[in-house]
Amino acid sequence: MSRTIMLIPTSTSVGLTSVCTGVLRAMERKGVDVAFYKPIAQPRLDNSNHPDLTSAIIQATSDIKIGEPTSIAEAEHLIGADKTDVLLETIVERYNAVNKNSAVTLIEGIVPTRKHPFANQINAEIAATLGAEIVLVATPGTDNPMQLKERIEVACSHFGGIKNKNISGVIINKLNAPVDSSGRTRPDLSEIFDDSTAAIHTNLEVMQIFNSSPIKVLGCVPWTLDLIATRAIDIANHLKAEIINEGDINSRRIRSITFCARSLPHMLQHFKPGSLLVTSGDRPDVIVAASLAAMNGVEIGAILLTGGYELPAEIQHLCQPAIDTGLPIIRVEGNTWQTSLNLQSFSLEVPPDDKERIELINEHVASHIDVPWIDSLSEGSQGTKRFSPPAFRYQLTELARQARKRVVLPEGDEPRTVKAAAICAERGIAQCVLLGNPEEIRRVAAQQGVELGAGVEIIDSEKVRNNYVSRLVELREKKGMTEVVAREKLEDSVFLGTMMLENDEVDGLVSGAVHTTANTIVPPFQIIKTAPGTSVVSSVFFMLLPDQVLVYGDCAVNPDPNAEQLAEIAISSAESAAAFGIEPRVAMISYSTGESGSGADVDKVREATRIAKEKRPDLIIDGPLQYDAAIMESVAASKAPNSPVAGKATVFVFPDLNTGNTTYKAVQRSADLVSIGPMLQGMRKPVNDLSRGALVDDIVYTIALTAIQASQAEA
Repeated sequence: MSRTIMLIPTSTSVGLTSVCTGVLRAMERKGVDVAFYKPIAQPRLDNSNHPDLTSAIIQATSDIKIGEPTSIAEAEHLIGADKTDVLLETIVERYNAVNKNSAVTLIEGIVPTRKHPFANQINAEIAATLGAEIVLVATPGTDNPMQLKERIEVACSHFGGIKNKNISGVIINKLNAPVDSSGRTRPDLSEIFDDSTAAIHTNLEVMQIFNSSPIKVLGCVPWTLDLIATRAIDIANHLKAEIINEGDINSRRIRSITFCARSLPHMLQHFKPGSLLVTSGDRPDVIVAASLAAMNGVEIGAILLTGGYELPAEIQHLCQPAIDTGLPIIRVEGNTWQTSLNLQSFSLEVPPDDKERIELINEHVASHIDVPWIDSLSEGSQGTKRFSPPAFRYQLTELARQARKRVVLPEGDEPRTVKAAAICAERGIAQCVLLGNPEEIRRVAAQQGVELGAGVEIIDSEKVRNNYVSRLVELREKKGMTEVVAREKLEDSVFLGTMMLENDEVDGLVSGAVHTTANTIVPPFQIIKTAPGTSVVSSVFFMLLPDQVLVYGDCAVNPDPNAEQLAEIAISSAESAAAFGIEPRVAMISYSTGESGSGADVDKVREATRIAKEKRPDLIIDGPLQYDAAIMESVAASKAPNSPVAGKATVFVFPDLNTGNTTYKAVQRSADLVSIGPMLQGMRKPVNDLSRGALVDDIVYTIALTAIQASQAEA
């Protein structure tokens, strides 16, 4: 039996869109088959391009089914003409279309505003008509927990009172957000709040207050600055600014705004990562100082020049090294005072195309939603659970937390690696060990605005290198290793990290952000070697399609495996899929399906399929299969009607590196999807290679994979 949940805001500015998408993410994590419906589209901030922000965000970032909304103008016309029943009939019809075959349908109510005073009444009627369970969404504003509790209980009066059994509870958003005297969130000029003496309320304190209320707290989401860290390009568009230097304007985040009106010694503390430095265009001293900070690795968000002044060619030439680091520079005609007023009117709503920030918001909100409530939503549902990308990523982090492993990162002073280590520590994914010069690592962390807490260990390479010389000589003596050569090898941080892994000081190794694949995997090949019963090391990528996760192997290691090796790669890939919750149905990919083709290449795949089936009759393996026959049911019906794999393959084993690497990159780039990997399989201890273009999240998830592999190897 399906369930319908309706999120209803108690007031304006509760962050309804963030809560909606976060609750959807919490359901996706658990594999709940969910649909979304906004009965009445309510444009905000006169954004005609996106009449309904939540639907636009969901459509841009997931494959969740979305119902067709009724425009606010049409709804107002029907309500004004006393035809609310007609409006409700339309809503029911569209609800039924999207609710079909879904375990849960999430409904978003409309926000009560001066323009839409009928919101509470129509929300109540929609909830009653659809038989929806009501979840209120509120924000504390200037209230203390007791005042908030009383306000929410009063809000329940619009929906039958606190004894109404259809009111499931409340989600409290923006706990401890900086607010003005009217209760509006005002973090846009965050320095204003530096000396704030407002009380900091904890989730536990709020929960305790509500213990005496029949209204259950289903989520308590703390406010954090990162959730409203907008891109520099969004600020530029809002101000209609001229872009002097584009740099990284599309990716750099603004976390604070500083008006540079004082002398330099009193402003330097504000030259920090994520700062938008606002200065008059005739202040070359500020521009040069900001450029020096950028050249020293401080990732300033952007420089905003006011007054319409041209940037002198001499200053631009002097600052060119800073400009080359990606520092965005923009210019407006108005003076600094006018610009400050314009900045205060900047909308904190997340644009639908800012996928990075949307992902951050979704994960943050989902992490603070009551897990038992989410689990209860699919109880009694007849539908199969979806193993979506969010569910896969959530499972990765949960399994990694449970593993509690120690992972060495030889590229300890690489900025993305430092950030990833801090994130892993914060989320409890793994204890990361950064190898390198401690002073340099801390300097890089400070430049990135990263705090390295107790969950990150820094090991000075120079101080520990000699500890492994004799052991390396012992391991490689038959290959001609001498003490002199061993010392030289251990100058390489990957070799050093590998020796720590061999000595059981760490549980896994992740490298490759600046090293080549060969640099990363050759030391483990020589020292760690393959697992018992394994003759070939291979790799898999986890391809996060919108509606499912596929496994591709081998796309990174073996150029041209023979039939025996290909069979072993297939078996290893199936085992890797199963280990991460993916039911393995293995397709051996070729240019021909079944018996229709011949030639050395297809014969190799055919023989590899036979060997794999013989070695592991318990696995579902078929081949040779063309890619379209393996993934598309319509093609499979004509090309391989009797195949147990065709049309529903989850593991794709490619015949050679050329085919595999080309396919994975083509699918990843053309479909704009996330891939996690390559994850090496077949090593005695887990070692994983990164792409040199890896993002911070890529490194985080690779560390998680490594921790899980270490745990599974022990088991």
